[in-house]
Amino acid sequence: MSEPGPQPSVEGRPSAGQALAQSLAESAAKRGRSRNVRALRRLAPFLAAHWGRAGAALFFLLLSSSATLAISWAVRQVVDHLTASGLDARTVDQRFLLVGAVAATLAVATAMRFYFVTSTGERVVADLRKAVYRHILTLDPSFFLGTRTGEVLSRLTTDVAIIENLLATSVSVALRNFLILVGALVWLVFVSPHLTGLVLLTFPFVIAPLFIFGRRVRRLTTDAQDRFADAVGSAGESLDALETVQAFGRERAAADRFGAAVENAFNAQMRRITTRAMMTAAVIVLVFGGVVGVFWLGVHAGLRGEISWGALFQFAFLAVMAASSVGALGETWGEVQKAAGAMDRIGELLDARPGVAPPARPVALPQPPRGEIAFEDITFAYPARPDLPALSGFSLRVAPGERVALVGPSGSGKSTVLRLLLRFYDPQAGRVLLDGVDLRDADPREVRARMALVAQDSPLFSGSAAENVRFGREGAGDADVQAAIRAAQAEGFLQALPEGLDTQVGDRARALSGGQRQRLAIARALVREAPVLLLDEATSALDAENEHLVQRALDEAMKGHTTLVIAHRLATVLKADRIVVMDEGRVVEEGTHNALVAKNGLYARLAALQFEAA
Repeated sequence: MSEPGPQPSVEGRPSAGQALAQSLAESAAKRGRSRNVRALRRLAPFLAAHWGRAGAALFFLLLSSSATLAISWAVRQVVDHLTASGLDARTVDQRFLLVGAVAATLAVATAMRFYFVTSTGERVVADLRKAVYRHILTLDPSFFLGTRTGEVLSRLTTDVAIIENLLATSVSVALRNFLILVGALVWLVFVSPHLTGLVLLTFPFVIAPLFIFGRRVRRLTTDAQDRFADAVGSAGESLDALETVQAFGRERAAADRFGAAVENAFNAQMRRITTRAMMTAAVIVLVFGGVVGVFWLGVHAGLRGEISWGALFQFAFLAVMAASSVGALGETWGEVQKAAGAMDRIGELLDARPGVAPPARPVALPQPPRGEIAFEDITFAYPARPDLPALSGFSLRVAPGERVALVGPSGSGKSTVLRLLLRFYDPQAGRVLLDGVDLRDADPREVRARMALVAQDSPLFSGSAAENVRFGREGAGDADVQAAIRAAQAEGFLQALPEGLDTQVGDRARALSGGQRQRLAIARALVREAPVLLLDEATSALDAENEHLVQRALDEAMKGHTTLVIAHRLATVLKADRIVVMDEGRVVEEGTHNALVAKNGLYARLAALQFEAA
């Protein structure tokens, strides 16, 4: 089961994240203009953690490259002996045995190179996936207001798969060809300095296409990855709201939208493929054209007796190896560029920092917990709308064990109070205290460990019903789970399931009805046994009968717990110790139901509208 953090319902949800989206767009533009692959340096710590495997991979990489080059020397021995006078069968056999020994060494070294390079790459990629996901779970809600979940998943899957291809395949091919190229050039100098000089004269013409086309390939690669992420994000949005799409008959529109995004990604890929194909063709033509020309000159030198036929064959072998290595490097360079673009996108996730983080030296919350809450002159505005405060001069004190209801019109800031208490955000002014400790001085995880949340639409997860309840408290025993289920009035429908508590409830528990899901969410909160209980429209998804049952269960569960209840239906808060009425981010009234009705203020008007309508 996945482990996202709790998310209360958002009242007046801000359209925040525009600044973050702009930042991501700007960084994407910078990626397109990048002229190097320095982003791949981020992989160094992951590789260093497995230096033993990496060292073995490097050793066998060197051995296999050396054996490849040694093949040319072994062939030279055979050719020189065959063209010499006084040919002897015994020495011919020895020369061929030498070729066989080099080939066997090459086979073993190549197999071991493949094993260690691939296993090291897979190990590094597995660590990278875990590190990225672990970091994503630390990001606060404002990040996801500006970045679609589908795009994040695209980076976590597709982009990491590109890195996997680089580490498991491309980097090995690139390093092997680089070593062969360097080794071949050095050996060529010893075989024939004159012919080697002619080979080197062709190199500027070979490298030129890499620079001419390389920058464009890099830009198109990044663009293609961004377009694919858009397609995944589009699909994710439609699938998340599939029932809504079908209810409004918008299947064709959703399919067309995804199809357009896929076509954009395909067109971007085709532009990249076309450019890479042109680059590859240019490199191969120039490389092998140069090799053939130089070999032609070498054959004439052999006819004049200036070079032995064995040396000429070795030179040809080495020249072809060098040319093939240059061509292969041109191919793998495109993969390296693609991986650099992917690592750049992954790096954006790793570089993202939550707006709320633990202090360097967090203050420990007092033990045992009391559940005392205080808001002192709070001013808070969401990042995307700094000129429109959600809370302004808001103050509230909740005594341990007190049951306080927050009511008011939509947009009055009720859910924002819970967000600040859960420390998803920090206020711009004022303090939020839990048991006398300023939340900014405490570790957010310790703060949240003292709270249990039931939101208006509490997400559940795939897995069994029991696993969803235990999500509230890891290690909760069977008796604790059963007690929470009974308190949430969920025992009846759970016992009716085919496998009881062990029944798989499907993706996001869609096998259950809305009311059943909400009661399971309430059981998850109750098993947490936290001193502070937060209920944000916790019974809004239930019908009248279930609401009555769950409300009775909650009344019992709230005893001994500090409780903050948000409700639009005032009938659900009549038994609160105190009702706090909010309007435009401020407390405008507070008291019991009867006292507030007698004041004939905002609460009285809200109550009159609801109870008269009823």
